Amino acid sequence: MPAWGALLLLWAAAEASNDCPIPCTCQALETMGLWVDCRGQKLTALPTLPAHTRHLLLANNSLQSVPPGAFDHLPQLQMLDVTQNPWHCDCSLTYLRLWLEDYTPEILLQVRCASPDLATHRPLGQLTGYELGSCGWQLQAPWAHQGIWWDVALIAVAVLGLALLAGLLCASSEPLH
Repeated sequence: MPAWGALLLLWAAAEASNDCPIPCTCQALETMGLWVDCRGQKLTALPTLPAHTRHLLLANNSLQSVPPGAFDHLPQLQMLDVTQNPWHCDCSLTYLRLWLEDYTPEILLQVRCASPDLATHRPLGQLTGYELGSCGWQLQAPWAHQGIWWDVALIAVAVLGLALLAGLLCASSEPLH
């Protein structure tokens, strides 16, 4: 290997250790990018990850959810291991599920839910949207349960609109002098 190649590998290894999250270990990959190993660190939240993370191991921690967009700043991320965590499988896991479906769908059957009761011990990949809970696509309570008053208001607006239309039609059909 030429001297410049060895220097490049040494530089990459030094950079990997500089950006590595404290509880994790990092290793520069030969194909550029980082191997970030955070397995078994009792993490309850994702650490700040280096932008050039390519392989991320988060198995065997205490993670219950992943914030939306957590991996969006990691354009090189290709491999993610999130097995053996006590995942709370509700709307807070929608982002992780969609990310895994896009990049590593085979792991969806290995990611098991610890809660809620409806999802306990089930693979994340087998849960339906209903089983993940109401994720905001339904009408909010103030609009959904107005009862008869909402219907009365809609009828009043419709009658007013028809009256205005009739008035405009009558005014436009009168002959001019």
